[in-house]
Amino acid sequence: MGELKLPEIDYGALLPMLILFGAACVGILIEAALPKERRHAIQLSLALLSTVAALVAVILARDIRTITIGGAVAVDGPTLFLQGALLLLGLVSLLLIGERSLEAGGAFVSQAAITVGSQKDLRQAGSQPGGPEVYPLTLFALGGMLLFVAANDLLTMFVALEVLSLPLYLMCALARRRRLLSQEAALKYFLLGSYASAFFLFGVALIYGFAGGVQLSQVHDAVVTPERSQVLLYAGLALVAIGLLFKAALAPFHVWTPDVYQGAPTPITALMAACTKVAAFGALLRILYVSFEGVRWDFQPVLGGIAVLTMLVGAVLAVTQTDMKRLLAYSSIANAGYLLVGVLALNRDGLASTMFYLVAYGFSVLAAFGIVTLVRDADGEATHLSRWAGLGRKSPLFAGLFTFILLAFAGIPLTSGFTSKFAVFGAAIEGGQTWLVIFGVITSMLLAFPYLRVVVMMWLSEPGESTPSVSIPGALTSAALTIGVVATLALGVVPAPLIDLTNDAAQFVR
Repeated sequence: MGELKLPEIDYGALLPMLILFGAACVGILIEAALPKERRHAIQLSLALLSTVAALVAVILARDIRTITIGGAVAVDGPTLFLQGALLLLGLVSLLLIGERSLEAGGAFVSQAAITVGSQKDLRQAGSQPGGPEVYPLTLFALGGMLLFVAANDLLTMFVALEVLSLPLYLMCALARRRRLLSQEAALKYFLLGSYASAFFLFGVALIYGFAGGVQLSQVHDAVVTPERSQVLLYAGLALVAIGLLFKAALAPFHVWTPDVYQGAPTPITALMAACTKVAAFGALLRILYVSFEGVRWDFQPVLGGIAVLTMLVGAVLAVTQTDMKRLLAYSSIANAGYLLVGVLALNRDGLASTMFYLVAYGFSVLAAFGIVTLVRDADGEATHLSRWAGLGRKSPLFAGLFTFILLAFAGIPLTSGFTSKFAVFGAAIEGGQTWLVIFGVITSMLLAFPYLRVVVMMWLSEPGESTPSVSIPGALTSAALTIGVVATLALGVVPAPLIDLTNDAAQFVR
């Protein structure tokens, strides 16, 4: 019997994930050991410090290119870039979460200032510091996302998928005012996510039968061997793709998105809209570019059809929405379609432009949901579009910021939305996917209508009695909004530094 040999482990390459998982475990111990009134500040500080420490670890590991833990984890250019993006976006999300306490309105209420409601309401909101258990859950989700984009075998990818998903299911149910809506959203997300995970795992089993292994390099080598079973290959790829397309909110696997975005606490929705999309597309890029590039001519038309369907569903149904969070949900679905156009370029520019798009969209959507958390009345967030009429007269600063973000979503020049769409469409044309670009341009024009309708409503309508006030943001929310808006402007005006960074990082290792 041979001696058992443990795989070599590069702890420097794994340090960002170890920091987040370690901090999350410490956060659980804090929940059990400290009195309730002290937990919130300590948990928030721990979450922010550990995220910053993990980001520093990613920066220090920028020159590492390795496959470690017996081939389970690959640390390369896309891994480090996407991990850095996840940590930056996660840090901004934590600022939004930290400013608010989970309260009864399906959202967080500002502990710093509330401009509506009685002093009793303010005291009650302050006495509910927001369930500090949300912070270790967020760290577990972020740690799972870091592992998800680094996974170099399908089983590790499945484990990472569950690690990032389970905390999100729980956090979607943490709203306390409209508890039934929040818990209904969490249950839908959990049930549909479980089915998607089951499809993914069954696909892994079929690919193992096809390739004789689950490492992405083994699958790549098997794909180029013509005598292997093509039935197992295509069935396995289809089932694995279903699991990833669900997480990325691509049609027809998008149906959970509007309900979950509407029912979840808004800062949690912001975390999902920004970070989960980065993780899902990071894993999709790795699988398609590393393992299945040899059958690109077979899956490109199918995924191209899904991209077109996603763009059409997101653009058309966004026009019919009357709730701001559902409007942003369908906007997220449409943007997932644009991202898939970049993925299907299947060239270096496609990889680089998709990573650029993920960062640009992440900052914009965090700023958008940050503003949504501030538009409130005595009953909580005022998300119905009719309530936003005349908001520009009552709060011109925040209406102006929201207008700028909506113009970025519409792809207006001098915003990150224009630059990112131009990048992915250019890469797609170079990759021979001009037909997808045509649909992308048409749906972008359709999607501009609901954005401009909100802008017209805010600025050209008279404020009524039902027009809510805008809460004065605290320091953390102000920081999050500033980062999101400045990033949206900077990536539209001077995108070259990030474009250069994505080009340098656009190389997978096998």
